[in-house]
Amino acid sequence: MRILLPRSLALLIALLIALTQTAAAQTQPASGPYGNNPAAGHYLNTRGFKLYYETYGQGAPLLLFHGNGASIASMGNQIPYFSRYYRVIAIDSRAHGNSKNPSDSLTFEMIVDDFNALLDSLHLDSCYVIGWSDGGIDALLLAIRHPDKVKKKMAFTGANLWADTTGLTPFVYNLIKAENANLRKKPPTPQLKNQLQISDLDMFQPNITLGQLHQIHCPTLVIGGDHDVIPVTHTVLIAQNIPQSYLWIVPNSGHSVPVFKKDAFNTQIYDFFTHPYRKIEGPATFQ
Repeated sequence: MRILLPRSLALLIALLIALTQTAAAQTQPASGPYGNNPAAGHYLNTRGFKLYYETYGQGAPLLLFHGNGASIASMGNQIPYFSRYYRVIAIDSRAHGNSKNPSDSLTFEMIVDDFNALLDSLHLDSCYVIGWSDGGIDALLLAIRHPDKVKKKMAFTGANLWADTTGLTPFVYNLIKAENANLRKKPPTPQLKNQLQISDLDMFQPNITLGQLHQIHCPTLVIGGDHDVIPVTHTVLIAQNIPQSYLWIVPNSGHSVPVFKKDAFNTQIYDFFTHPYRKIEGPATFQ
């Protein structure tokens, strides 16, 4: 017997997909084909697959990590801005964009170990990092697993530590759960395998502990929308457990802060990157 999603839930999922596509379209400025640029694109043969990345600008290295189901193109509002000041390295994570995944599994740990291999191949350490959504999770885990690569500063928006109705809003968690179950009913194809791997990332991962956050020693700007798919209380919890962190909750904003609040997002992060971190305590809390 074929089991169908309730019409209301199916419509909600369709709406979510449409909103995601709209946001992605708005990230693509007319000035460049980010995510499919032969002049800037490179492949690294590493760890059994080919990792795709693009580089722009000169200066200190700055890594850009995209979100679930997206690609370098989704960071199209950040690349032209930050490439004026940094050597931007934007990466299609494993199973996304132009980076395929020949493995039978996919984890955030695999993804950040891929990034580490890329940085080793480029002889880079002490990078700046910007992550969005799953890219924020990548940023956290890169700083935890490979702290030598994130000695400068990192900023991320819309990240979660675990996958339940405290790490995601109940509405979004249930959308992911329903879509994941729906994918498992479909005939197996290579494309479906890739979709399931990406879906499983957000259904069952990440699994980051508060103790692991205590291991992060680079100054960190933790960002979230005040109406994000990540509960504000969860974003606050992340900031509270990173030793050197600032917290920015963006008003009148959902999950796509780098798109719909791109100017404030870019300038706020640049200000954070270019000013020394200061510990605010005691009398300084009155300032």
